[in-house]
Amino acid sequence: MNWKFWNKKKTTTKKKSRTREWTDAIIFAVIAATLIRTFFIEAYTIPTPSMERSLLVGDFLFVSKVNYGPRTPMTPIAFPFAHHTMPLINTKAYWDGLELNYHRLPGFSEVKKGDVVVFNYPMEADSPFFRPVDKRENYIKRCQGTPGDTLSLVDAQVYVNGKAAPNPPGEQTDYTVSATGDINPEIYQDLHISNYEGSTAPTMTVEAAAALKKYSNIKSVTPKIEPKEGGEWGVFPYDAHYPKAHQYKWNVDNYGPIIIPKKGWTVKLDSLMLPIYRRAITVYEHNTLEQVGKDILINGQKTDSYTFKMNYYWMMGDNRHDSLDSRYWGFVPEDHIVGKALFIWMSWDDDAPFFSKIRWSRLFRGIN
Repeated sequence: MNWKFWNKKKTTTKKKSRTREWTDAIIFAVIAATLIRTFFIEAYTIPTPSMERSLLVGDFLFVSKVNYGPRTPMTPIAFPFAHHTMPLINTKAYWDGLELNYHRLPGFSEVKKGDVVVFNYPMEADSPFFRPVDKRENYIKRCQGTPGDTLSLVDAQVYVNGKAAPNPPGEQTDYTVSATGDINPEIYQDLHISNYEGSTAPTMTVEAAAALKKYSNIKSVTPKIEPKEGGEWGVFPYDAHYPKAHQYKWNVDNYGPIIIPKKGWTVKLDSLMLPIYRRAITVYEHNTLEQVGKDILINGQKTDSYTFKMNYYWMMGDNRHDSLDSRYWGFVPEDHIVGKALFIWMSWDDDAPFFSKIRWSRLFRGIN
């Protein structure tokens, strides 16, 4: 019997090199960060003034993926931390040879009216981009209509199902200002009024307009609203290839009524409805639609109706006269929803002096 079994040599593991340790740490960090960005929370920057004055250019936000439920990756083979384009070399940051079907994990709630939502820009399904859904540009707007709602604008006021919708606290639009003599530019600056240099229609909130009226040399401050029946070229359902779309005399201030599609809702397809829902049926729900004489064929089958497979939303910017939104390109499909904007963690003003660039009052502010 071997009485020295306790004296066997202990197995030793080879120590990792410093390079291997750093490589493993970087790989782990990339995987962890990718999972967090995909399924939990992601940072986002406001690039345009379409949400002013609720959100300002230079606001840095955290966007929650879990509120509405995170999407599973639809274009899974992609370069980490690049959305759709590689920096510097400007090539695609993803491979579209593998595209998966849309699925969403359970979330805390559905998208609600009034939510500030980040979503993929639907029009990048078209030329020249032809991008997959999850690689389309990120947009941020406020949800004004949810599936099944009937929405309209009357003199710039949004109505949903016949009732006036609450106006966002930072909503602003263009005003016509009449004054005796020149207006001191510092007044505009103090009231955070924009587009006043060389413009006859400066942009401001209702509160700023009320404050401006109090100055002695101001004769009137009136919202600049497009008249009813004054159709605007390019407003949805504008389609250069479908002239009947122009039968709607809608504009950005007087629009609709329009019914937002809901999953399972069946719409009758006729000369009135077809221009509005054609894009959703063909581009977003991937059907072929043909018109042969008076007949409508979907996927080769004659029909006079269509039942939607997805829910849709109506998104608008709070800066009503400087926002490219659903009034121009229509509905946002549910598979384009990215997440809910939660709070501002940093705000940077490029136009301010160096020591005043950080907007301290906006840091860690919630988004209403």
